[in-house]
Amino acid sequence: MARFRRRTCIILSLFILFICSLMMALKTLRPDRAVFGDPFGLDLLPELRQRKVHLETKPDMPNGARDDSITHSKNIKSVAANNLKIPVVPEINMEDFPSPNYNFHVFYYTWYGNPQFDGKYLHWNHPILPHWDPKIAKNYPEGIHIPPDDIGSNFYPELGTYSSRDANIIETHMRQMRSASIGVIALSWYPRNLSDDNGESTDELVPAILDNAHKYNLKVTFHIEPYKNRDDHSMHKNIKYIIEKYGSHPAFYRYKSNTGRILPMFYVYDSYFTEPETWANLLTASGPLSIRNTPYDGLFIALLVEERHKQEIQRSGFDGIYTYFATNGFSYGSSHHNWAGLKAFCDSNSLLFIPSVGPGYIDTNIRPWNNHNTRNRVNGKYYETAFSAALQVRPDVISITSFNEWHEGTQIEKAVPKRTEHLVYLDYQPHKPSIYLELTRKWSEKYNKEKEQWLM
Repeated sequence: MARFRRRTCIILSLFILFICSLMMALKTLRPDRAVFGDPFGLDLLPELRQRKVHLETKPDMPNGARDDSITHSKNIKSVAANNLKIPVVPEINMEDFPSPNYNFHVFYYTWYGNPQFDGKYLHWNHPILPHWDPKIAKNYPEGIHIPPDDIGSNFYPELGTYSSRDANIIETHMRQMRSASIGVIALSWYPRNLSDDNGESTDELVPAILDNAHKYNLKVTFHIEPYKNRDDHSMHKNIKYIIEKYGSHPAFYRYKSNTGRILPMFYVYDSYFTEPETWANLLTASGPLSIRNTPYDGLFIALLVEERHKQEIQRSGFDGIYTYFATNGFSYGSSHHNWAGLKAFCDSNSLLFIPSVGPGYIDTNIRPWNNHNTRNRVNGKYYETAFSAALQVRPDVISITSFNEWHEGTQIEKAVPKRTEHLVYLDYQPHKPSIYLELTRKWSEKYNKEKEQWLM
């Protein structure tokens, strides 16, 4: 009987020990911070938790935005899941990055929005643009894209349908740029309270862009868009505004010209839509609104598309030209075989020549009739060919179209494969999502080595 009791006690003790061990194991599987009722353990990601709180407590949302948010309530959960891809930005160790090349400028867009940060989607839902000929237009679809699975791009970003207002996104972008050895961000800019047709005002984001750029030793220049009523008077006002408001920031970019002057640089998109005489009022020393030799002087870079723009740019008083478009053969300016002639023209007229290189071009998710302008990336070969053509003319600066112009498929930002029931997005395979950042770094190093030889 005593032996039976002893055996029973041992079995009971072992059973209790098993139950305790099982409970401890189960407890370790549940994070201490997780709360019952939080779906899928979202509290495992502090940054997502912050986004959820931000959405729940967003004050004074406009009626239109509130209605849009309600309309897209089904999508918000999808976007939240999509944002799970966004990594927590690790601590900065500058030794991990290549040196920034301040002769490499990249065009950057902050017009993207999503329901969490903006109350609605911005730009990811870009409308499908009709062809100007009604006979051709009727053969193509109409409407808008419906994010997060259907976006106005032929590629899909690794960061999902992000908001340009998300501080984590801004810093992640800066980190990617610095990893690519880019030194200058050419920031798409509209004046206060103005925007493009599909977005909202973004001037209030400039301080955050500057602060994060400075954190990564990057500089910021301004890519002035063709805002409503842009002329010599409004440009005078806006250049003064930019320099007075942002000019003292350590990340504000200034370029040292061949004459030794150190001045801010401004890219002026679609400059050719304004008459040369109007620009001359602002950009020549004798103009009635001249900023030359004033605290608001700068280097103004005009967009050249057609060959005739060379003389117009010279008459306007601009300081240089850039080509922007990433489509070799699309225009006179974007055609690589014309760059040597453009560089010679600029050299003989004391102008800067800034060729624009790009990884490819495709915009058929917003211009379905424009497939003849598609330029295949050829697994990075198209990008490298553009860099090679640019280096052959020995430019002082190279611009890159673009970091994140997703609508036109010119982005070097990380993209990932994505397939839906109705769509298959392009991607960078067989390479990694970072391939175009890595190629940019490669050509930045090559540019620096070759420039040393040019100066000998």
